[in-house]
Amino acid sequence: MPAVSFQNVVKTFPGGLRALDGVSFDIERGEFFGLLGPNGAGKTTLISVLAGLARASSGSVTVMGHDVVADYAEARLSLGIVPQELVFDPFFSVREALRIQSGYFGVRRDRKANDAWIDELLAHLGLTDKADANMRALSGGMKRRVLVGLALVHRPPVIVLDEPTAGVDVELRQTLWQFIARLNREGSTVLLTTHYLEEAEALCGRIAMLKQGRVVALDLTSALLSRAASTMLRFKTDQALPAALAARARSTGRIVQIKARDAAEVETLLATLRQAGVRAEDLEIGRADLEDVFVEIMQAATPSEQPA
Repeated sequence: MPAVSFQNVVKTFPGGLRALDGVSFDIERGEFFGLLGPNGAGKTTLISVLAGLARASSGSVTVMGHDVVADYAEARLSLGIVPQELVFDPFFSVREALRIQSGYFGVRRDRKANDAWIDELLAHLGLTDKADANMRALSGGMKRRVLVGLALVHRPPVIVLDEPTAGVDVELRQTLWQFIARLNREGSTVLLTTHYLEEAEALCGRIAMLKQGRVVALDLTSALLSRAASTMLRFKTDQALPAALAARARSTGRIVQIKARDAAEVETLLATLRQAGVRAEDLEIGRADLEDVFVEIMQAATPSEQPA
């Protein structure tokens, strides 16, 4: 039995907008699974259906074998969700918020053990010195740390992280991923959505990619990387590229990346840059990463395509 199962999930909003168009895949128990896609691909809608915040127009979703509609109470108990939005109760301290949240899930039989787990959460999330601070007094990054604690306080077997590191500092990212990786090693199933593709590449064993509400890629991370294996020429420049290169380059500020088939094509690219008088700094030749693969798949895929 998979930890999470999406079977032909369709979600159509009033006006005819189809946000999900027959999404089907399973997440096995103990997996660290990535769900990627551009804005508007349907990731948050899919998570909303999983969490019970939205109801699918058709299809089924189960969590640890419990249908999210027919057996919603058990399904909710099995889930811990870190949302994108900063949602918090302004009337309580951090510790009080965690205790109240655990009560919502019926964690009340062993107060001492529960408090010990809350202390552990506070320590791993860097919130120990903020335990008695009012939620309103926290910075945005600290509030996001509390959201992670709220999702984990009832020890759910399935953890859903919807853009958990958006707008947070490097220190939190490192401590958060160390803690989540530990929970995953101990058996927790993790579903991650993120626009930081280096995080997905480093953490996720398997990845699904959505585009316009449909799955356009679903495979092991290593298989996705090898499928689009190619040589990447990376460099920095302040100058405009020749038109022929600009059409195939991916630029981020001064950083330019151009795909090449082999070493011979790299030499041709460099010769073209020299002839155009473009000065390339910090030149690197490497392999494609997940961001390169993601861009390639999104550019090639159409809404009617299914994963290989």
